[in-house]
Amino acid sequence: MHIIHITSELAPIAKVGGLADVVFGMARESQKKGDLVEVFLPKYDSIDPSFLQQLKLEYRDLWSYDGTQQHHNSVWSIQIHELKVLLLEAHHPAHFFDRGAIYSCQDDIDRFIYFSRAVLEYLFKSGKKIDILHIHDWPTSLVALLYKKMYRALGFFVKGVVLTIHNLQYQGKCNPHHLTRAGIYGREFLTPEELQDPLIPTDINLLKGGMEYADAITTVSLTYEQEIKAPGGGHGLEASLLRHQHKLRGILNGIDFDYWNPQTDPFLFKRYSLKDAFQGKSFNKKQFLKKLQLLPSKGPLICSISRLDPQKGLNLITYTLKYTLENEGQFILIGSTHDPNIQTAFEELQKEFSKNKNIFIHLKYDEQLAHQTYAASDIIVVPSLSEPCGLTQMIALRYGAIPVVRSTGGLSDTIFDLDTSCKPIDKRNGFCFNSPNVPEMDSVLNRAISCYRECPERWTQMIRSGMSTDLSWSRSSDAYHEIYCRL
Repeated sequence: MHIIHITSELAPIAKVGGLADVVFGMARESQKKGDLVEVFLPKYDSIDPSFLQQLKLEYRDLWSYDGTQQHHNSVWSIQIHELKVLLLEAHHPAHFFDRGAIYSCQDDIDRFIYFSRAVLEYLFKSGKKIDILHIHDWPTSLVALLYKKMYRALGFFVKGVVLTIHNLQYQGKCNPHHLTRAGIYGREFLTPEELQDPLIPTDINLLKGGMEYADAITTVSLTYEQEIKAPGGGHGLEASLLRHQHKLRGILNGIDFDYWNPQTDPFLFKRYSLKDAFQGKSFNKKQFLKKLQLLPSKGPLICSISRLDPQKGLNLITYTLKYTLENEGQFILIGSTHDPNIQTAFEELQKEFSKNKNIFIHLKYDEQLAHQTYAASDIIVVPSLSEPCGLTQMIALRYGAIPVVRSTGGLSDTIFDLDTSCKPIDKRNGFCFNSPNVPEMDSVLNRAISCYRECPERWTQMIRSGMSTDLSWSRSSDAYHEIYCRL
């Protein structure tokens, strides 16, 4: 089966959040199981040049449209861990992908609409025999409509289009003239049955368009599927989701067990397995604290590795930092944001604790530091207001760090409370709370730290449970393969 993923992010070369990791893991697992898989994304100028050393030209003179104007493009390919990645280089006067950033440009709508059209133009002209187009979130949702309304009529055929919704909060709302620039008359689609936004009737909603025109819709956990169909949970798209629930399915994300593997991880101070997890984590913790020039403490090392976005429960992260200090623990925060107000607030926090030998705040994602943090930490906090799936809690389990999470989305599907879960005791792997407020956060942190200090056998059992849980892509990719085969 020939599968083309069309995406705005791909780990490790173009990463903002979990989308990048999910597409990479999903595509790589499909390829391992025998499918022919290619991933298409823009050739951002922010891609590390070391990944582009073996760049190969696939299509030199690709012409595509922006409104009535034709613009020249080139398509390149590289291999990332044996996965073929196609890169669209747009020679457009607006320099769409030469901005030093993936998102947060004022013309993001135009940038990704142009990308969607140009990718289809290439696939049509290349003569590739493709079974499945797999598109991701609003940036590439227009592919479904353009394929059905434009390219199929030109003689380009695929077996089906799959849309995966990674985060429904972001929907790609725009003016009808943006669609017109893609070569279709925008106002024709400004109806409730088509792409009209249910909350702003003058706007087009690109994600809604993907839902309308895709042959199958998936989202990234079973609980999130139910949450987004509930009143108020779909950010205005509940009616569309219910109308298309026959083609909607929640499939829990996985993580790449080859990449996130404490037995082989090249970033760790010492590699370890389930058999020697206690010794391995102790050694990594000692070296990690030395690296960061932090002092050993009596309490646990607690971490947060997260995008700094309001959705992530930022007030509860800062509360945890102060609670940890009060309980003789240490706190590590690795986070990044595109919001200048949030950046300023956390820079002030960083300055406030700059001389404290129990706190380390790093306001930029660092891959090596993240791996070392997972291996060294005793606890990871994920107090999200909303979390479609979440990968950090899965990675933490793999490395023997115990998650403290709010029960929402994929966090509910992966973390089972030591004290309250109905799961067998050997399947309980963390601590959960329901309401995202300080009293509940206080209570759950108290339970977690008390267990760490007073119940070493139960703590060790949770580490064993987490490290032995199969949250790899193998199971999840089987569910996607079923959808591909059905289409």
